[in-house]
Amino acid sequence: MKSRWTEKWIYWAFRITTYFIILTISWIIFDIVIKGLPVISWEFLFTAPSGGGTKGGIFPAIIGTLCLVLGTILIALPLGMLSAVYLSEYAKPGRFTRAIRLAIVTLAGVPSIVFGLFGLGLFVIFLNFGTSILAGILTLACMILPTIIVSSEEALRAVPLGLREGSLALGATKWQTIYKNVLPYSVSGMLTGSILGVGRVAGETAPILLTVAAFYLPRLPGSIFDQVMVLPYHLYILATQHHEMDLVRPLQYGTALVLIALVLGINLFAIFLRSHFRKKYKW
Repeated sequence: MKSRWTEKWIYWAFRITTYFIILTISWIIFDIVIKGLPVISWEFLFTAPSGGGTKGGIFPAIIGTLCLVLGTILIALPLGMLSAVYLSEYAKPGRFTRAIRLAIVTLAGVPSIVFGLFGLGLFVIFLNFGTSILAGILTLACMILPTIIVSSEEALRAVPLGLREGSLALGATKWQTIYKNVLPYSVSGMLTGSILGVGRVAGETAPILLTVAAFYLPRLPGSIFDQVMVLPYHLYILATQHHEMDLVRPLQYGTALVLIALVLGINLFAIFLRSHFRKKYKW
């Protein structure tokens, strides 16, 4: 009897906690949508800011955010997936391999401001890239690389061992086995985890604050060595540092809504990829 009551209390505690979290997140999103939607217009989305950020749109910030996200994907995704393949399929078990995995997991939990300071010291100052798109991309790539490696390695481990052994027993090489029998069935999990990690890039402020971001730069970048406006930093300045807070308050909600829509789009793309590859490759 006592165990039954305990089970019910635990069930309702989990249920109430879940509903509370859902309602809290829903209220926040609803508030942003209601207050930000009236601001969304062609001018807001496709024009440059003016009047010190109190007027105009956020087009340079949108382009800057997309540049950072795409550049980070091009660098971090191949490196992370190749590293995961090596650790999962080629690396021999031992102290050194365990130490590498421990280091990767530890780096995945390091605060983003630490990566920002690392990027400032290495890419901005030591390599003399300056405060630029290139420095920002490399810093963000270093930040999400551990997450990509961990998620990709977990996806590779989920592939049944029998698929590898059957291929090797038929005379296939190690690489042929990985390419034909392992990667096709793990690519959905690898891409999903990786792209969800990339979604973090779109919302980060600390690393770009030190390596690439500019608050008021009403023009598009001309090269990878230029500074650029980005949505998270633009929103941060509008919400905390601008001298005309009441005037820019509608712009705060509009910028937040665009940023949420961008992150949501990245996550939906990850879900689509996962669904596509799961239907194509089944075991």
